[in-house]
Amino acid sequence: MPQLAPVNWLLLFFLFWFAVGITSTLIWWSSKTEYKIQGMSSPKNSSVSGAEPKSWNW
Repeated sequence: MPQLAPVNWLLLFFLFWFAVGITSTLIWWSSKTEYKIQGMSSPKNSSVSGAEPKSWNW
């Protein structure tokens, strides 16, 4: 295994956890059905006045 300077190990450490964090955030965000973009096949609601804003369900 090649020797790396401590700065390189820190860079790899932070880069790894940054990638893990971004990936897990994207997976978590895409699992929330109420925030998914509606597809072309879904019916569109033209009246905005009756729509209620959705709250964050943490």
